[in-house]
Amino acid sequence: MTWLNFFTTIYSLTIFILSVVIILDNRNPSRTLAWILVLIFLPGAGVFLYLYIGQNHRKKNTFIKKRKENYRILNHLLEEQVPITQYSGLFHQFFDDIRGKIIPLLLNNTYSPLTVNNEVKVLHNGEETFREMLQEIEGATHHIHMEYFIIKDSDIGRIFQKALIKKAEEGIEVRLIYDAVGSWKLKKDFLQPLKDAGVEAVAFLPVTIPFFGSRLNYRNHRKILIVDGQVGFVGGLNIGDEYLGKSEKMGFWRDVHLKIMGESVYVLQAIFLMDWYFVKKEEIDSLAYFPKQKDCGQRLIQVASSGPDSYWAAIQQTYFTALTGATKRAYIMSPYLIPDDSMLMALKTAALGGVDVRILLPGRPDHRTVFWASKSHFEELLEAGVQIYQYQKGFVHGKMILVDSVFTSIGTANIDIRSFQLNFEVNAFIYDEEVTDQLVEVFLEDLKDSKEVTLEEYHKRPLSHKAMESVTRLLSPIL
Repeated sequence: MTWLNFFTTIYSLTIFILSVVIILDNRNPSRTLAWILVLIFLPGAGVFLYLYIGQNHRKKNTFIKKRKENYRILNHLLEEQVPITQYSGLFHQFFDDIRGKIIPLLLNNTYSPLTVNNEVKVLHNGEETFREMLQEIEGATHHIHMEYFIIKDSDIGRIFQKALIKKAEEGIEVRLIYDAVGSWKLKKDFLQPLKDAGVEAVAFLPVTIPFFGSRLNYRNHRKILIVDGQVGFVGGLNIGDEYLGKSEKMGFWRDVHLKIMGESVYVLQAIFLMDWYFVKKEEIDSLAYFPKQKDCGQRLIQVASSGPDSYWAAIQQTYFTALTGATKRAYIMSPYLIPDDSMLMALKTAALGGVDVRILLPGRPDHRTVFWASKSHFEELLEAGVQIYQYQKGFVHGKMILVDSVFTSIGTANIDIRSFQLNFEVNAFIYDEEVTDQLVEVFLEDLKDSKEVTLEEYHKRPLSHKAMESVTRLLSPIL
C-alpha cells in the first residue's frame, strides 16, 4: 500500500467516524447536513473545523456544570431580593396578549422573575450611550461590574480604561470580564495598568493557540455594565471607536442600548456574578451588591440570559413566542438574519396571517459571508409578505424587536443561529405600551434612511449574487 492510499484510507475512515458522531449528536438536521458537507468538500480543513468549533457543547460537562452552578447561585441571590412566583399560570389571567405567554415562559426556561419597580432610558447610538455609562462610572460609590464581548484599545477604550483606573484607585471595587476572542487584540499595555490600579480583569474562556480547542466557538457576546447595583446597561454596543461612527468602512453606526434603574438590575447583577464565578471561581453573595431600590417607576421588565450553558434556548424561544403571538405588527432590527427553520416559519406565518412584519438590516456588510447568507432568505420572506429594508445611512447593529404595543426586546442576541445556540447572550424584555410605541416611531424614522427590498428587484440580482447566496446558505447553520 502506498503512502497516498494509506492516508486516503485513514482520512475516509475519519470522515466516516465523525459523520456518525455528528448524526448521533441528535442536532438539527440542517446543521448535521451542513457539517457533513463541510467534512466532504473541505478535505482536512473540515475535520479541523469540526473538532474545534463544531461540537455541541450544550451537552458538554463544562457547561452542564456551569448551568447547575448558575441555577444554584441565581436562586440564592434573588430569593430575598425579588419574589419569584411559583404560579406562572396566573399571568394568563392578568394578560390576554403575548405577555401572558412570554412572562411564564421566561420564568420556566431561565428562572427570570418579572420585575415591576423599574425605569428605562433607551439610548441611541454610541455617543449617547458612552456618555451615560461614563457618567455613572464617575459617580460609583461601591462597585463597578463590566462584561463585554469586544473592548478595543482605541480612543474610547482608553477613556473607559482611565475611568476604571480612577475609580479603582479611589477604593471602588471594579470587576471586568472581557471575551478572550472578541477582545483578542487587547494587549498587556492596556490590561496591566488596570490590574495595577486594582481592577480585577479576567478573560472569558481564554484560548491558547495552537491548542485552543473547541471552546473557541462559544463566546461571551454579552454587553453589561452595573454600577452600585442601582443602575444597569445592556444592549448592542461594544467598546470601540467604530461604535462612534469613526470607521471609514462602516460609517455611521446605528445601535440601541438600554439604561435600566430598579429591580431588574438585580437580575442583570446576578447574571454578571454567575459569569464571574465561572471565570474566577469566586462566589459573591453579599447584599451590598443588591441594595434596596428606590421607587423608580412601574415598567414591567424581565432580564434573561441564554447560552450553551442553558438547558433551553431561552431567547430564541421568546422571540418565537412573540412573533407567533403578534396580532398587529412585528418590527425587527438586526445586523444579521440567519434564522433556523422555526424562526423562518414564525416570520412567514405572522406575515401571511396579516401581521405587519418589517425587518431592518444593514445595506453594507461587516462580515461578507453572513451578509450573503442573510440575503439568501429574502425571497421566501418577501413572498410571504414580510417587508425587508436595508439601512443606507451607515451600518445598523441594533438588536431590537417590537411586537404590537406591549413587547420590546433589546439586548445582545441577533436573529441568527449563533446567538440562539452558541453565544452567551442577555436581553431585556420590556412590557410597556409607552416604551414600545416610542420605539416604533424611532424604527419608522430609521426606515426613512433605508431602501426597501422588493421581490421584483430581488429577482433581477446578478448571477454572482445568486451564487454567493446559495453557497453561504449551505453554511448558514454553522455560521
